[in-house]
Amino acid sequence: MVDSSVAGLGGCPYAKGASGNVASEDVVYLLNGLGIETGIDLDALADTGTWITQSIGRPNRSKVGVALAAR
Repeated sequence: MVDSSVAGLGGCPYAKGASGNVASEDVVYLLNGLGIETGIDLDALADTGTWITQSIGRPNRSKVGVALAAR
């Protein structure tokens, strides 16, 4: 099992200052690189991460998402 969230958003209500989760975009990129088929459209996922972080005014914590947005 892998637990992640779009753009690394999230956190923990019990751990003050918790930054969030591993970014789903980064996990999918890793799995693709390992030859593991996920069925997830990485570009669409990264676009969603960009959209949601801009909408709520939070930084995008996905390395892959930020790189794809810069192209």
